[in-house]
Amino acid sequence: MTLTRASRPLSAGVGNSNDQTRRHNLSTILTMLHHGGAQTRAQLTRQSGLNRSTIGALVTELAELGLAYETEPEDSGLVGRPSPIVHANEKVVAVTVNPDVDAITIGVVGLGAELHKRIRFETASVPTVREAVNVVSAVLAGMRSELDAQFRVVGVGIAIPGLVNSDDGTVLLAPHLGWHDEAVAEPISAALGYPARAANDAGLATVAESLFGSGRGVNDLVYLNGSASGIGGGVLAGGSMLRGAQGFAGELGHTLVNSAGIRCHCGKVGCLETEVNLGRLLAVLGRDSLGLDELDALLVPDAAGGALAPEVQAEVDRQLDVLALAIGNFISVFNPESFVLGGFLGSLYGANPERLRAAVKDVTLGTLGDSVRIDRAQLRSRLLTIGAAELAFGDVLADPAGMHF
Repeated sequence: MTLTRASRPLSAGVGNSNDQTRRHNLSTILTMLHHGGAQTRAQLTRQSGLNRSTIGALVTELAELGLAYETEPEDSGLVGRPSPIVHANEKVVAVTVNPDVDAITIGVVGLGAELHKRIRFETASVPTVREAVNVVSAVLAGMRSELDAQFRVVGVGIAIPGLVNSDDGTVLLAPHLGWHDEAVAEPISAALGYPARAANDAGLATVAESLFGSGRGVNDLVYLNGSASGIGGGVLAGGSMLRGAQGFAGELGHTLVNSAGIRCHCGKVGCLETEVNLGRLLAVLGRDSLGLDELDALLVPDAAGGALAPEVQAEVDRQLDVLALAIGNFISVFNPESFVLGGFLGSLYGANPERLRAAVKDVTLGTLGDSVRIDRAQLRSRLLTIGAAELAFGDVLADPAGMHF
């Protein structure tokens, strides 16, 4: 399955049979609950355009399927029986996998983007596909009794820092990992016993942030993700993911920002991901590897509680200025409403947001940048995990009645 939109239009179903209409409406209601959070039956009625009795029947069926449940609202003091609150069942979960050059992160995410567990398994070297499968298998083996007792797993979502054929889960090229024409979804599915899907990490993060974070409700958005594997991106244009002819649009990390810079692994000189680079930040911090929360604690003033060391401040400022140059170019190309920074780019932004905003204004063509909102991803360290889960939830959201656990 390929995610092409941040979300689909939600509407009452139409079709050439009662069964088709019912399935469409089940999908609509479950998607509303998953993306929008718990809602009363009355709210679902208003937003969907369906009548009360139809909503009641759909909610009852979703509950029987184990995909939703109802709770009684708190006493509001109003006359009359209050409408029950309907929840997506957060115990219906996706397992997520995000391999990178220094760690493999495994998560368990429930419907409604409920993060139950996230484990970052640091690796001594860049993992091969087989090593990644072995790590994921070992971690899941340790969680198996908990998964079986408490959750219902719908599948596995895999976020890969590279070019991925999302139809069959083959990694065409993940240069930092050294993966080339490698099947990933199939061996993980075979090892874990769940259906698995894989897609580009930045594209999945774009979807997650547009559904659950600072990009909610934004139709024209550029997202940049920074990780140990480099910089990737995703673009929403008119509410749809920009895919390109072969589905690989968004390789924004290879934009030229310094013609006198260093050579990138792609063969070019001065790419954005060689100039704005987690490894260069870690070098001035004297660290080999850091999780995002740890990086925030070192860079973001409110968390750090003091001034950065001069050499760290100089590197942060240099990277922010280069990032601003790239953002200015992207604003001219895509004319977005919002620009969202995730991964280590969010931490970099958090170190001095005023500097980045001012620099973007200085380098943007005319007044194009004046109204563009620049934010760091609200999902922070959860971003890729939530994005990968959205990939795994695709089938159950599309056809709740067709799912067999």
